Amino acid sequence: MKPSSPQGSRNVQIDPAAFVSDPMLIRVLSKRAVLVPCETERVLFRQDEPAIGIFIVHNGAVTLSLMSQDGHSLFAAQARPCSILGLPGVISEKPYTLSATAGGGAEVSFVSSADLKALMEAEAPLAIKLLELLAAEVRSARKALF
Repeated sequence: MKPSSPQGSRNVQIDPAAFVSDPMLIRVLSKRAVLVPCETERVLFRQDEPAIGIFIVHNGAVTLSLMSQDGHSLFAAQARPCSILGLPGVISEKPYTLSATAGGGAEVSFVSSADLKALMEAEAPLAIKLLELLAAEVRSARKALF
């Protein structure tokens, strides 16, 4: 990862708390989740790859990062426990806008896009909670830019 260019884009400071969900939502999602082995460092998803699902951080280190088109780091932060990662890409059916890398020993689970959408259709309160989380991410990104 190249450091930010002094003349290029500025370093963005997004609040990692914007990705944190309430425990009830984590419990419901975890019923459809599969554990992701993270014995060693593991890339969960990369910026610009197709969004195939969300990742739930239960414990351990997961780094979120954003790169400029010329390969410079614009943002890096540690996700907190109860973070839900990849939600904007799944909801919009667009590629991931960040990258996420789990450190060795992290406890992470995965819910596929299809399972997430089925849950959202079946349980309106779940869909509302996910939209609240998505709105928090948008607010945090806007605050970082202005």
